[in-house]
Amino acid sequence: MSLSNSITSLPEIDQIMDQSMQSFLAYKKVSAIERAAFLERIAFEIEALGEELIKTTKEETNLPEARLLGERGRTTMQLRMFASMLLEGSWVEASIDHAIPDKVPAKPDIRKMLVPVGPVVVFGASNFPYAYSTAGGDTASALASGCSVVVKAHPAHLRTSTLIAAAIEKAIDFCKMPKHCFQHVTGTSFEIGKALVQQSNTSAVGFTGSFTGGRALYDYASVRNKPIPVFSEMGSTNPVLLLQDALLQNAETIATQYAGSITLGVGQFCTNPGLIIGIQSVGLNRFKATLSNAINQVAPAKMLHVGILKAYETKLSKVLANAGVTPLTNEIAFDADIASPMIVHVQGIDFLKDENLKEEVFGPYAIIVECTDMDELKAVWNSVSGQLTTSIMGSDKDFEANPELIELATQIAGRVLLNGVPTGVEVCASMVHGGPYPATTDSRFTAVGLNAVKRWVRPVCYQNCPDHLLPEALKETNPFKIKRMIDGNPYQ
Repeated sequence: MSLSNSITSLPEIDQIMDQSMQSFLAYKKVSAIERAAFLERIAFEIEALGEELIKTTKEETNLPEARLLGERGRTTMQLRMFASMLLEGSWVEASIDHAIPDKVPAKPDIRKMLVPVGPVVVFGASNFPYAYSTAGGDTASALASGCSVVVKAHPAHLRTSTLIAAAIEKAIDFCKMPKHCFQHVTGTSFEIGKALVQQSNTSAVGFTGSFTGGRALYDYASVRNKPIPVFSEMGSTNPVLLLQDALLQNAETIATQYAGSITLGVGQFCTNPGLIIGIQSVGLNRFKATLSNAINQVAPAKMLHVGILKAYETKLSKVLANAGVTPLTNEIAFDADIASPMIVHVQGIDFLKDENLKEEVFGPYAIIVECTDMDELKAVWNSVSGQLTTSIMGSDKDFEANPELIELATQIAGRVLLNGVPTGVEVCASMVHGGPYPATTDSRFTAVGLNAVKRWVRPVCYQNCPDHLLPEALKETNPFKIKRMIDGNPYQ
């Protein structure tokens, strides 16, 4: 498959996915040590692109150099993290239950581990051109699992995607991996995405983007003759609760903290705090005044591409059409090519009546919902669908008075934050970047951290299988020092 910027045609999809399946059958047999070296080499080749990569991405996305350097570092770190996971080995969750012939009926020898599902299609994200795109977390975790990968490049940063795809191809050649274990697909047609999802060899899909796009892919997969899992991360309003004692003590500090979070990266993070809920009080008034003043000091800026800007303006217009909504920041011009940050205010009763106010507005925006009491605050909070994150700003006094809030939070989101901002997703074993629908299509999994690999595997058990025919991880003695469960007991 050529890595040029040429557009992939629909007839090519069958060939690409056939190649991916044939490569998978070979790649899944590649040892963990060799796959780890492959991931390490991809990281090396990305870093070797140097200034050319950063310069190209700046031109395509309007993102500043400092942000891109940080994101490139996160991307290569993720690749090396999965390489370390492969060398440690316990991720396959190997377990051995020995036979008990004297049991009535006799217990057979049963051994289980996780195995890769097959070719994975990854759709690159527009807002993270490195960490959620061509060599991002989806690709890294899928390759680590033993799956082959086909990446559908995001058209907003096609040259960037092509450069990174070429780096992966270099790593394939250097490490002598199966030729088509990674392939790069281009094109702007929705039909190409649909064809990739519905091609019979596709075994799973990873997507980060809008609700409309993620739900469409999910629906395409569900009507296949053999439905497949689609792991779509589709955004979130990330509701924030402002409790009264915390505001009374620290309204200005909290407002300043959230002004930075709302406008970080021109608001183009899926964890942007777009919904702020509080109870009418002197403290909330101080918070609104400080936040509005801080937001008014933030200069308008270019978004990633014109499509995101237009979507931001369209959704803002819907919000402002509600007679109960009051802007708290300067008036913005919708005819410019830059995005102005905006904070709006609405009463809880009006928020509950208008579904448009509950939708994510992707950009430097937040709505403050002012409630009459704790019951209304909970009603507003519970009225929004599943979220990636929810945050609670409260003092010890607040939590003592409302001990049920943290438990309620776990029903709303995959990540619950206390006295912090949701922007900034740490890549580590304990991170959950997922949540109840419609934040994601499957809240049991995360797109960030080591557990992301579990999206691309399934459990298989072997019964009464001779030792020499078993996978290495399940043999009585294996060359890898991996943790296993043996007859129900942890074993190193």
